[in-house]
Amino acid sequence: DGRLYAINPENGFFGVAPGTNVKSNFNALESTKKNTIFTNVCLNLDNNTVWWEGLDKNPPKNALNWKGEPWDYTKYDKNNKVATSGAHPNSRFTAPAKNCPCISDEFDKGQGVPISAIIFGGRRAKCAPLVYQSKDWVNGVFVGSTMASETTAAAAGAVGVVRRDPMAMLPFCGYNMGDYFAHWLEMGEKLGDKAPKIFNVNWFRTDDEGNFIWPGFGDNCRVLNWIIDRCEGKADATETAIGYVPKPEDIDLTDLDMDIETLKSILKVDKDVWEKEAAEIEEHYKKFGDKLPDALRQQLETLKENLAKL
Repeated sequence: DGRLYAINPENGFFGVAPGTNVKSNFNALESTKKNTIFTNVCLNLDNNTVWWEGLDKNPPKNALNWKGEPWDYTKYDKNNKVATSGAHPNSRFTAPAKNCPCISDEFDKGQGVPISAIIFGGRRAKCAPLVYQSKDWVNGVFVGSTMASETTAAAAGAVGVVRRDPMAMLPFCGYNMGDYFAHWLEMGEKLGDKAPKIFNVNWFRTDDEGNFIWPGFGDNCRVLNWIIDRCEGKADATETAIGYVPKPEDIDLTDLDMDIETLKSILKVDKDVWEKEAAEIEEHYKKFGDKLPDALRQQLETLKENLAKL
């Protein structure tokens, strides 16, 4: 029917354990109740169960830390997590998808489901807004080709360094990424008006003390609901230099400890921050040389022009 369809080739979930609990991600926690592999977590020797920071407020008294050493929870220092935590900050669980209480009936059928939206994402403290929609397919490919995250405990080396990983595909793409971008552009031409809408999310905006502003986890559904409304033509948006951001009143804040002004702050597109970003994208694009599609060079020039008008 001319639309893109998707299947999930994975058999399960691979998630970061610390911070996962009944409130933050109920279904993920339920998925780990049986047939699950845990790595680098804390082991409670009294009942042979696993534990990690953020699971609950009851750290085990008789336990081994992620290094297999006797662990004293009273010595925990959040400024030195790797050395003092029970579970490593990047400890993981690997659980079968069929354990998940809300798994779709379509999951294992192999027919696939039509794609309405493609969502890119990155971990940026001050740059990308909570969510924005690309202006069109080509602009969406530009967004994906410039994807970046600030390094965390999951990556070797310094924390907080911006690393570019286009479409999160660098470890998996077996040929030149410039050609890969060209294939995305070609697919957009084939799809025409049936192309999925492209969005970018950033759950990781922080305040000046380094605390996450958006609650994340299950509350990300509030953003996903806006994305669905955009796909169905039910929600408006504000055009910015980088794409379309939600009108603050269109993100449901019911029962959330956040006011509309705080929400506005993480939907903001800051000119100075984005001009620095554009300069960094220019450096990033140099890696692809002649393989970089002209359409993406033009997207970068358009971004600079849009920012200059702010």
